[in-house]
Amino acid sequence: MGEPVFDRSLPRRGQPAVSARDATRAFLLRAARIRPPTGPGNDDAVLLVVGELVANAMRHTRGPASLHLELDGDHIDICVTDTSPDPPKPRPPHTDGTGGWGWQLINHLTTEVHIEPTPGGGKTICARAPW
Repeated sequence: MGEPVFDRSLPRRGQPAVSARDATRAFLLRAARIRPPTGPGNDDAVLLVVGELVANAMRHTRGPASLHLELDGDHIDICVTDTSPDPPKPRPPHTDGTGGWGWQLINHLTTEVHIEPTPGGGKTICARAPW
């Protein structure tokens, strides 16, 4: 049996971040059955990264988005593709609830983050989290 892989288009209606986190939970359960993690679980961090990446894609772009998850050795690749070519703009976190925490959290909870342009003019943000 190969490494678990998950791909899903994310609708703009409803609650795409909640849907993405639910799908990620199912992916993590399947991955743990196929290859249990060697250390303490990292599920909460993976769920937080997925939620932040999807929420940012929905908040800052107008088109569709997609989620790709892949267990690869000792890490999970989390990739969110959207229609905007613009990279995230880090900003200082605000304690008044207006944001600024997501990009910092993503970079803190993952071991690597990179952005790739897509052929259609958008981008894919890929983050790597320990498994």
